[in-house]
Amino acid sequence: MYVVSFLDRSNIGFAKQALERSEGISESVYALGAGLFFISYSLCGFPSNLILHKVGAKRWLALLMAGWGMISMATMFVSGATSFYLLRLLLGVVEAGFFPGAILYLTYWFPNKVRGRVLGLFYLGVPLALIVGGPLSGLLLEMRPLVGLQSWQWMFLVEGFIAVVLGLAAFLYLDNRPSNALWLPTEEKQALADALALEEEERRSVGPAKLLPMFRDLRVMHFLLIYTLIQVSTYGAVFYIPAEISALLHKPVGIEVGLVSAIPWMCTLVAVYLLPRAADRFHKHRLFAALTMLVAGCASFAFPTAGPGIGLVTLSLAVAGFIAVQPLFWMFPTEHLADRAAAGGIALIGMGNLGGFLAPNLKVWADEYFVSQRAGLYLLAGLTLLNAGLIALVKARRTAKSAT
Repeated sequence: MYVVSFLDRSNIGFAKQALERSEGISESVYALGAGLFFISYSLCGFPSNLILHKVGAKRWLALLMAGWGMISMATMFVSGATSFYLLRLLLGVVEAGFFPGAILYLTYWFPNKVRGRVLGLFYLGVPLALIVGGPLSGLLLEMRPLVGLQSWQWMFLVEGFIAVVLGLAAFLYLDNRPSNALWLPTEEKQALADALALEEEERRSVGPAKLLPMFRDLRVMHFLLIYTLIQVSTYGAVFYIPAEISALLHKPVGIEVGLVSAIPWMCTLVAVYLLPRAADRFHKHRLFAALTMLVAGCASFAFPTAGPGIGLVTLSLAVAGFIAVQPLFWMFPTEHLADRAAAGGIALIGMGNLGGFLAPNLKVWADEYFVSQRAGLYLLAGLTLLNAGLIALVKARRTAKSAT
């Protein structure tokens, strides 16, 4: 589900040049439209997660997925700036509940000692979306017009339809909680329920469990700032990787650029799988997260002046860091928040996806202000290094014993 979610929000990166030629979508219109998704996405995640906590993941996530698939398909009818903006806003509304809902859902099933690697497995959806999605989008963009539709329209139609089908599959497959899972033996259900209940009780004793105290919690605000800057870094790369690869290769976006664009995401696949497992093993999530962002920030600084070979290496290091740090990061709030505060807090921190709105617009502003095509990339790299410091300042998790 996350593969398709990320593919449907980021495939406009491949349609960027086609939209400019066909529908007159300029660089500034593209940047604003790409970012508007995150305005509605950030605002609607909070109520959506409270609904999921009440009605269950089975119905809610399946409904959201079918909805965003249809809106993604409707992007094939973009005919100018207004329709582009509107559809990106609507896509954000419907997609908003999936990611925070999935993070919350995983807390219902997995205790702390394995949650880091489980979040890492979930985050494999990002590189897989772009490893598969890059060549798929590139291939669809090389189609000849068929039944009156241009190649970029077929891309949105096909990739949106996949989400609709998968939404139905999710409704048939997902169980709301371990107690609903017929495939789990009774004794395993009980052992898992006991382990999760013990952790929930500990979180209640040291962190907020209700919504109002959660809004006053300074650690939650710290998490929100960190996550916002992570998303600035992430989407500063996602929305511009096809264009940057195209510039490195001196070739238009198509199947070749799509294949080369998959290389950074293959590196990300390895990093997302290995880093959370290592952090779980050594119980050093904060250290691993801070070092990951430090390396990614340094690579981001090196990228703008690098040639094709070194440029691809630094881009791969940066992108791998931006994604691999996220499952490490989510260990902080999921260990700190309990009950409704977990549902609301995860969604509140998820409002950091406003970074996806800020990233393309910060890049365009810096490029224009400093009259340099590299200025925006340097600004985003600097914010990545700043974030490494903020992660290093995250306080160690308190236990019930230390709180007393």
